[in-house]
Amino acid sequence: MSATDAPTRESVDLNRVRTDGMTYAEYKAHWEAERTADLPDEADASDRRMMHYLNYNHERQASVHAAYTVSEDLDDALDAVDTPQTWMVLTEPWCGDSAFSLPVIAEAAQSHPDIDLRILLRDDNLDLMDRFLTGGSRSIPKLAALDENGTVLFTWGPRPDVAQDRYDALNADGKDKMAIVKALLDWYDKGGWQHVERELIDTLHATTPSAS
Repeated sequence: MSATDAPTRESVDLNRVRTDGMTYAEYKAHWEAERTADLPDEADASDRRMMHYLNYNHERQASVHAAYTVSEDLDDALDAVDTPQTWMVLTEPWCGDSAFSLPVIAEAAQSHPDIDLRILLRDDNLDLMDRFLTGGSRSIPKLAALDENGTVLFTWGPRPDVAQDRYDALNADGKDKMAIVKALLDWYDKGGWQHVERELIDTLHATTPSAS
């Protein structure tokens, strides 16, 4: 599976994306409200585990923002985008891959005046998510770049190719899910998230002729 998919002529309801999708600031506010909410007295182990993910991921996305600056190479690739685009991302705050990848996507989008980033929660938009499956699964985050007509220009996700290869190898070795998750998070923590920018650059070069 390639994290970066070939362009498709499929289209998405752009009005829905703009109306239902959150800005990055709104998404972070939603995340903050979820992670600071009091757990009910009847909260079980899964509820407490979810709260752990929300807080752990919050720290991770903050660390990426603190370390990351859009590179000159990405700036150049983005400069070639000469018509408005909407970058739709399907994700959830509890997603570990998203905690490392979304900050890079968000800063890239923010650096270009004609790119509008909109974030939709996967679990509230399963019909839309099912149009962007990865190997038949609802893996997130999933980025789809849309033109002014809602036509899909490219997609990316749910993780860099190197991370996906690592995931596939561990899975083939019979590692349990938690061991695989830990290995991927360790990889991201050591700087693996920087592959997100490289793949965005390559994708923009491949789908924006003037970027080549």
